[in-house]
Amino acid sequence: MQQYTVRITGIERLTHDVKRFRTEIPEGYSFIPGQATSLSINRPDLRKRMKPFTFTGTGKDPFLEFIIKIYPAHKGLTDELDRVSEGDELIIRPAWGAISYKGQGTFIAGGAGITPFISIFRDLRQRNELQGNTLLFANKTRDDIILEKELGEMLGRSFVNILSEERSDGYFHGFIDEEFLKAHAGGGEKRFYVCGPPPMMKSVLSHLASIGIDKSAITLEF
Repeated sequence: MQQYTVRITGIERLTHDVKRFRTEIPEGYSFIPGQATSLSINRPDLRKRMKPFTFTGTGKDPFLEFIIKIYPAHKGLTDELDRVSEGDELIIRPAWGAISYKGQGTFIAGGAGITPFISIFRDLRQRNELQGNTLLFANKTRDDIILEKELGEMLGRSFVNILSEERSDGYFHGFIDEEFLKAHAGGGEKRFYVCGPPPMMKSVLSHLASIGIDKSAITLEF
């Protein structure tokens, strides 16, 4: 498999457990908003430890961007990424992934499952085609919401947050269920895009089926 070595040009903490990494972009490298790549750290003991991460920038950016949730307890690749610095190198492979924009719809994300949608929304904004899309974003608390300000500015009232472990004015409380979908999702003629932890995905797909959404109208990635 072809691989590319890229230097980290910027690191920023976005939430208590999420960081933004920006890197050089190899000449001729491309991806479709929503896609991911297999990434590793360019260090002898870590080069073969690959994990998929979604691009969160757009194809028009002069850099590659990844927004990554850090899991220190897992003692895995994200824990190692938490310790890299600007100037260190990563290894990426060709882009891949099942999520891509297929038309206006309702995007349903859980936690770090928002990442493929970030790239899609940013690309649609650049093309002035973002209107008509809705985002339902499920998190545990307000502190877990990734890019809340930017998403709010892009989507306005079409950005709907629900928190499972915190009650706060302006935010719904609980989980995405049938009643929540009926109240906030787009019409049945539109598409649905779903990405999040497997238990959340299973639950949302079950609720979508219960309200009559056909599988053919759903784009998803675990």
